[in-house]
Amino acid sequence: MAKPRTPRPPRLPQGLPDRETLLKYVRETGEADRGVIAKAFGLKGADRKALRDLLRVLEEEGALARRGRKGVAEAGALPPVGVADVVDRDTDGDLMVKLAKAEDAPLVRLAPDRSEASGGAPGLGDRLLVRFERLETGEIEARMIKRLGQSAHRVLGVIRKSRREVRVEPVDRRSKDTLVLTDPTAQELRDGDLVLAQVMPSERRFGAHRGKLLEVVGREDQPRAASLIAIHTHGIPTGFPTEAETEAAAARPPELAGREDLRDVPFITIDPADARDHDDAVFAQADDDPKNAGGWIVWVAIADVAAYVRPGSVLDETARDKANSVYFPDRVEPMLPEVLSNGLCSLREGENRATLAVRMVFDATGRKRSHRFVRGLMRSAAKLSYEQAQAAIDGTPDDRTGPILEPILKPLWAAYATMLKGRRARSPLAIESMERKIVISPEGEVVSITPRASLEAHRLIEEMMIQANVSAAETLESKKTPLIYRIHDAPSREKIDSLAEFLGTLGIAWSKGEAVRTDRFNRLLDETREGPHREIVNEVVLRSQMQAQYSTDNIGHFGLNLDRYAHFTSPIRRYADLVVHRGLIRALGLGDDGLTDRDISRMKDTAELITGAERRAMAAERDATDRYVAALLADRVGAEFEGRITGVTRFGLFVRLTETGADGLIPVSRLGAEFFHHDERSHALVGERTGKRWPLGMAVQVRLAEATPITGGLLFDMLSEAAPADPTAPRLRLPQRGRPQSRGPQSRGPSRAGQRRR
Repeated sequence: MAKPRTPRPPRLPQGLPDRETLLKYVRETGEADRGVIAKAFGLKGADRKALRDLLRVLEEEGALARRGRKGVAEAGALPPVGVADVVDRDTDGDLMVKLAKAEDAPLVRLAPDRSEASGGAPGLGDRLLVRFERLETGEIEARMIKRLGQSAHRVLGVIRKSRREVRVEPVDRRSKDTLVLTDPTAQELRDGDLVLAQVMPSERRFGAHRGKLLEVVGREDQPRAASLIAIHTHGIPTGFPTEAETEAAAARPPELAGREDLRDVPFITIDPADARDHDDAVFAQADDDPKNAGGWIVWVAIADVAAYVRPGSVLDETARDKANSVYFPDRVEPMLPEVLSNGLCSLREGENRATLAVRMVFDATGRKRSHRFVRGLMRSAAKLSYEQAQAAIDGTPDDRTGPILEPILKPLWAAYATMLKGRRARSPLAIESMERKIVISPEGEVVSITPRASLEAHRLIEEMMIQANVSAAETLESKKTPLIYRIHDAPSREKIDSLAEFLGTLGIAWSKGEAVRTDRFNRLLDETREGPHREIVNEVVLRSQMQAQYSTDNIGHFGLNLDRYAHFTSPIRRYADLVVHRGLIRALGLGDDGLTDRDISRMKDTAELITGAERRAMAAERDATDRYVAALLADRVGAEFEGRITGVTRFGLFVRLTETGADGLIPVSRLGAEFFHHDERSHALVGERTGKRWPLGMAVQVRLAEATPITGGLLFDMLSEAAPADPTAPRLRLPQRGRPQSRGPQSRGPSRAGQRRR
């Protein structure tokens, strides 16, 4: 869960602050990263070291306390919103929570919440997102915003039976706790059963904990076990309450009354070939206004989900709780019941559908001149895949695309060519992402893993959706209607400094004093695109970026280089978009089912909730993908692969395979008899005796030593020779030496490019 964004502090006097000024800043900020503090006071070089020393002294004195790895706060202080663990129950039976990763934080009573009835009351060991509030009595209490994942006292694992006992081995590679099941029913379990177990209280300090069987989830050898494990491990909400299903089933096809008739506009949907829901459709035509010569009119029509999911309904509360659909290679856990997501809210070809559409006018330079929103009734003229549409434009139309090539497809591409001029002038980040497509057989077996194609058709739809999203944000701002923005902060100074240092090891100049701008990153990517460092430069630029999130406070979107941005185009699968739809309906007087005062009062909580749910979904999708990759490679243990070092840590190297994009670990103990030390400045492991190096980005040959589908772990042996010592590198300052650990995390590799969402 990303930490909620704190307001920007007022302008401060520049230079190293004194003790009281620093304490006052931290107290007013609530919680601050050390780098953010340095930036606020304009500190560089030696002053930053002095700041770190001052912070350390204040921590030792008890005036400040750590918050996470780099954050600090006033000792005992609580943020407005934070992640807390349920750790105790008082004599009255009330639950007590403690701010996670904060030893100095006080115990706080968890206030009862009416919403617990639908989501289930939290219990000991649960991790929650809470809002801390000070009461009139002076007491502080916590109010639950969202439960985060499963209880810390529950373990998802695989049954391992022996003659003496039945054990549960956790599927989470980060967990080392094995449970012993003591209840008699455990003997009926089979070796390899996938189960959910409860950790039982124990007086024992050593040995395995006792556990209680809660549920048999499936079998570890089931082809679809990977997504089941991800769902349970990350606490992805599944299914729908009966009331929500009933409300969805009562939905009826839309009528024209109160809507603009758009059925004569030949919208088409362009989606992945296997898409089951279609929430956006597009159409373009040349503008016949003589004042806009060379201009284009672009329509983007979006499913009118707000017409079916009404504020305050069980269906609405369930959608808010889920926050987004979660996509796995073999299944989808949808935000809305199928009768809506694949039915009345899906823009099916030839069927009347309710829509909230935007008509945008662009001039010949690609600049958007105007836009207006319409609540209408539409009928899709064709359902195409990206590949179909692209093939038609490239000169090989089929029976479906041939008749619409001239009247629909070519105008769309001509409009996109004009919009592209505006995009290039804006210069959004042009990071290349390599996404993998996992092909699953009908039986659930992994057939292949291939790079996902990147077509011009994808970029066309993306740009039209971006412009529709911008139009939504602009309209709501102009109408002074509250909204949830999609924000993306610029990289921190620490990230830029780290990037500059790494680029220096490649002989690429980057001035640390340069303004952080997207076009500067793009020049770097262009300069290295044809060279040997292309992949790793793309990777480190990606890692230097912050994560996008949802917020009611706008700071713009750095990656897209936009001043204001909101998600509008996918209300079937993102709750953020549904909130924006309701805002437009209220602001423009398009119906009585728009944003309510209650929606507005809890909009900040909603933004925090859906940001956390997005992180949760990304982690679950990544874990499932890792397990499917490990399942595919399990039969190839001993095989040799080409790869590239994509992560360097003190305990080993992360290597990404060229063939599949799979990430695995080479523990430092497998690099030979020499001791290797982690040189953070050059992002390399350096041999203590020879100075030989394993640098970030180096192409290597590896052998697959282990593939564990149940955890998604891959372990490699190195076959390549280390790079020679760098005679210009400064001598390493070696710590007191101990034998490096031979085992580390098994394949928790660096973030993949395709998983940073806009």
